[in-house]
Amino acid sequence: MKPVEVGKAYDQIVHLWTSEGFNRQNGIQQHKKAISFAQSRGRALDIGCGCTGRFIDLLVSEGFEAEGVDVSEEMIRLARERNPEITFHHQDICDWDLPKGYDFITAWDSIWHIPLEQQEPVLTKIINGLNKDGIFIFSFGGGSGPGDHKNTFMGPEVYYSSLGTNGFLSLFMKLGCICRHLEYDQYPELHTYLIVQKI
Repeated sequence: MKPVEVGKAYDQIVHLWTSEGFNRQNGIQQHKKAISFAQSRGRALDIGCGCTGRFIDLLVSEGFEAEGVDVSEEMIRLARERNPEITFHHQDICDWDLPKGYDFITAWDSIWHIPLEQQEPVLTKIINGLNKDGIFIFSFGGGSGPGDHKNTFMGPEVYYSSLGTNGFLSLFMKLGCICRHLEYDQYPELHTYLIVQKI
């Protein structure tokens, strides 16, 4: 399943993030932990930013100059409507070249939708887009090894992939990063997040 197809699926379910029942605190404490490792408060990028603006708002409040990118046209439309002063990019992260260097990058519940074979090149591109000492936080399926699957849990069919916990750690070590924090934050579910710093 290509990211553009995932984007079209998300176009159909934006109501899940715009309803009053959406938990705007989802991921906020994890991001505050990641920000605590940041040595510079320059540019920040939210990959798979969606429409809620909650991470954008947090980053701006912490002194970052924030941008967002998402493959869903409807998510980007709503994000621009909510935060017209922020730069948002309607792009597929697999094909998009990061336009500048960033001190902080987040990819919360987003790049697990890219094809399995794209995980390593996309993560390499993200780390290359970090400035020295930059911080990257992302969530993933913390299985024992690489794999992918599709499900219709949210309505339309959506694709997921993961290199597995050791696969991601090995890749980041190879890319010259240090692990600052790893947590299965919804255990016993496999939802996992990782904070790394580019050395």
